Amino acid sequence: MISIVSPVYRAEKILPILVSEINLVMERIGEDYEIILVDDRSPDNSWEVMKVLSSQNPKIKSIRLSRNFGQHSAIFAGLTKTKGDWVVVMDCDMQDQPKEIAKLYKKALEGYDIVLGQRENRKDKFLKKLSSKLFYKVFNYLSGGQFNNEIGNFGIYKKKVIDSILNINDYIKFFPLFINWVGFRNISIPIEHGEREEGKSSYSISRLLKLAFNVIISFSDKPLRLFINFGLGISILSFILGIYYLYLSITHKITQPGFSSLILSIWFLSGIIISCIGIVGVYLGKTFDQAKNRPTFIIDEEL
Repeated sequence: MISIVSPVYRAEKILPILVSEINLVMERIGEDYEIILVDDRSPDNSWEVMKVLSSQNPKIKSIRLSRNFGQHSAIFAGLTKTKGDWVVVMDCDMQDQPKEIAKLYKKALEGYDIVLGQRENRKDKFLKKLSSKLFYKVFNYLSGGQFNNEIGNFGIYKKKVIDSILNINDYIKFFPLFINWVGFRNISIPIEHGEREEGKSSYSISRLLKLAFNVIISFSDKPLRLFINFGLGISILSFILGIYYLYLSITHKITQPGFSSLILSIWFLSGIIISCIGIVGVYLGKTFDQAKNRPTFIIDEEL
C-alpha cells in the first residue's frame, strides 16, 4: 500500500482536482493506496470540501487540527495515520504534480528508501524563489547542512523512514531536516514543477527567516559558537590595542586621553554582551519548550 499525505491550507478549489489526479495516477500504478488530507485549520471551506471527498471515497482520510499548527506539524499529524509500506508527502497546491508519484515510486523500487523530487524549471514567482534561496543559504550556513532549495517535501519514503522520524521528539518540526538526519539510502530525481492553481504561498521572506531561526536554534549550536569565536576575536584585538596604547604611553605620544573612544568601546562591548545573553536566552527558551513536552499538533476531527 502507498499512503499519500498532503497538508491542506486555503485549498477549497484545488482539493477535488488534486484527489482526482492522485486517483488516476494510483490506478495506473496498480497499488492499493490511501489519501490522507490534513486541514491545518484553513480559514476557507477546505474542511467542508474534505468531508465531501471522504464521504465519496473510502480511500480518503480527512483530519482537521484544532488550530493552525503550521505546515510541518500538519505533515507529522498525517504521518501518524499512515498504513502504507510507502509514504508520499506532497503539497496540496498542485505544484507538486501527482503524475510524478509514478516516477518516484519506480525509482524507489530500485532499492532506495527515500526518493526526493528535485524541481526542474521551477514555476514560482521571483520573490518566492528569492526567499527560498535566502532561507536555505542562511539555514545551510548556520546549521552546517547542505540542503538544496530545489528539493522540498515532495518525495516517497519507506515506512521505516517515517517510523524513524516519528520517533524524533523535537518540539520544532521541520520535515526535510529530519529526513536528512535519519540517513537511509536516498536519491533525488528531476521532476516537473507545476503552476500554483490557487492563492499564493503562505511563506513570506520574514516567515521563512523565522522558520530558519527556530530550526537552527533547535538543531544547531553554531550561533553560540560564532559568538564565542567573535568574543575571542575581540579579546585578541583588545590585547593588541592594549599593547599598542601601552607603547604610546611609555613613549609619551599620547597627549590627551580619548573620552570618545572609551565611550564607543563601552557601548560596543555592551551591545556584544547583550547579544550573547540574548542568544543564550533563546536557547534556554527552546530548551524550556522542549522540556514542557507539549504536543506539536492536536487533532480535532477525523473522518
